[in-house]
Amino acid sequence: MNEKVYKTMGSIGGWNIAFGIILIVVGVTMGVMQIIHGGRLLHDKKDITF
Repeated sequence: MNEKVYKTMGSIGGWNIAFGIILIVVGVTMGVMQIIHGGRLLHDKKDITF
């Protein structure tokens, strides 16, 4: 019984590490995209007339 629990915990731990890495990559990508789009908005602000 203990061996089955040990194997289950190992696979869950592996999935948690993989999911954490994926979340870090997605977070960094979204942050870079936000910076790029914010820079474009600031650059194009001069074209707006009221």
